[in-house]
Amino acid sequence: MPLWRVITALGITQIIGWGTTYYALGALSLDIAADRGWSKLLIFGAFSAALLISGIISRAAGRAIDDFGGRRVMAIGSCFAALGCLILSFATEPWIYVLGWLVLGPAMRLVLYDAAFPSLAQVARQKSRRAISYLTLFGGLASTVFWPVSHYLSQEIGWRNTFLVYALLHLLICLPLHLWVLGRGNEREIAAETTPPPLPAHPILTGNDRRTAMIAFALVLALNSIVFSSISAHVLPIFEGLGFSAATAVTLAALVGPSQVASRIGDILAGHYVKTMTLGLIAVGLLPLALALFAGGGFVLWAALAFALLYGMSNGLMSIIKGIIPLSLFGHQGYGLVIGTLTMPQLFLNAIAPTLFAIVLDQVGPKNGLLVGLFFGLASFAVMAWLARRYPR
Repeated sequence: MPLWRVITALGITQIIGWGTTYYALGALSLDIAADRGWSKLLIFGAFSAALLISGIISRAAGRAIDDFGGRRVMAIGSCFAALGCLILSFATEPWIYVLGWLVLGPAMRLVLYDAAFPSLAQVARQKSRRAISYLTLFGGLASTVFWPVSHYLSQEIGWRNTFLVYALLHLLICLPLHLWVLGRGNEREIAAETTPPPLPAHPILTGNDRRTAMIAFALVLALNSIVFSSISAHVLPIFEGLGFSAATAVTLAALVGPSQVASRIGDILAGHYVKTMTLGLIAVGLLPLALALFAGGGFVLWAALAFALLYGMSNGLMSIIKGIIPLSLFGHQGYGLVIGTLTMPQLFLNAIAPTLFAIVLDQVGPKNGLLVGLFFGLASFAVMAWLARRYPR
């Protein structure tokens, strides 16, 4: 099957997967609260529990992709996603709502990037770097597509019926696409049946170097995730707390998505001129640069614009390097388990960081809260710089 067809099909499932799970509450939380009278703690606490479950099963999910192939694992993930959304469509009581998200926890781990990257790599092989870049371009459209669609559906048919539509999308679109385009073999079978790729310019890391590099890159992702998950969850209150009007805050937040997609298009057009580790330095470094410009500019409008654009670009490139740096350092063998290991702390922090950052904002305000983010962003860049210097690929 042509690789472009695999990427397009997986791209469609990524748009649906992200839009109906990770980004769903961004459009539906207010309607859920208004309809059922539930607290934000319940509505978002269930989502945090789902992310924690994703982190708990991360290594096992990655190993399953290596052992059984991405086709089976992502197909199972589509079934879990359909079931979780179906349960939420019947959520008249809090325990049903929580149960739905507890099912969506493993579903997110089995259908989003962390499963799609190794599944695509099993098909793309030596073309994986470019294939992953193209796939993230699709994923970057998820919020742009699903926030207005979800809002419209919720207004027309209610939030519970919206989740029923989500379930049908997973069952009738994502499940057949996963079964259709992904290879039938596991990692060992694929390696035995295909011509080995050419030897890399640098041999893959083994032994102590492998462990050191995995710990370092996991730390890069974790420190970076603290900042991204915290700011993304509170972006509108942050802008409004700095004195911007609600309309301006929404406009600034809306710039993040297009700049995220633009950075991924830039990587597609010019990525072959940039070394993998250099791209990592750019992706990680843009975040503290965005925060430093915002703070150094006195948190005024032009600085906010620069922040929104650079923040979105960094977020867009981070999705790419999360997939391609492990390939560069560790190779295809066991790639699913490597991704699962690297992203486990990141998923845990995605679950708890927004709550902790809310406490920080209440205690010290948005300006000092962003300075705390700058500290973690600089720490992430420092580790990435050390990794790139030690293992230049």
